[in-house]
Amino acid sequence: MADSEIKVRHYWERHVDDDGKPTQVPGSDLAALRRGAGRDAGDVPQMWRYYTTLQQDGRRSWRLAAEHAALTLYAVHQQSKVKPMHVSGIGLGTAMRALRLNGKFSQDAVDRRFAAAATATSFDEICLHLRGLITQLRTIDQPLDYTRLYHDLVRWQRPEEIASVRRAWGSRYFATSTNGEPKDGGPDRPTANGGADDNRRTRTIPHQSKEPATINVSQESV
Repeated sequence: MADSEIKVRHYWERHVDDDGKPTQVPGSDLAALRRGAGRDAGDVPQMWRYYTTLQQDGRRSWRLAAEHAALTLYAVHQQSKVKPMHVSGIGLGTAMRALRLNGKFSQDAVDRRFAAAATATSFDEICLHLRGLITQLRTIDQPLDYTRLYHDLVRWQRPEEIASVRRAWGSRYFATSTNGEPKDGGPDRPTANGGADDNRRTRTIPHQSKEPATINVSQESV
């Protein structure tokens, strides 16, 4: 395969063995990544080795800002967890719906926090709200697709695309099937411009189980 065809994997995508099974994420790595919380992208030397989007000219690109945010959020989410908190195919709206159905927090409270994040008007504001949401998701061991979140955060920095990201999150958060039960709208596969493919599959989320609701799907390419 030509060098130009090699896919560079983000840090959160790397911890799988040759059989595709998750491997333990080093705690020292996660500690280094958490140092970046609340800091500007590229300003924390301990994080440099974990970026895939650093520019040789030192420019802080939209992709670098999005990757920095995703790395710090992933580090918070994965801290002290054996189960992988990055799982392909679980968008933010789907993960938050699992939190809403879980019962650990009141649905009204989850609705308010998710709405506050979705209506953020700046990149710094959305990152602040996401940190609070991730903190709640980790309490129920609910994983998230961080590659998809990364693409969402790239798009969030383009004013003309914010509304589209909001609608995608909302459609999965309040999605219902024909029988009125919550459903998963399926994975948004990032396109070349960071958008999403409309070819989605639908899965019904069982919420009558005695076990608290969480959503987990098998690893998929994104």
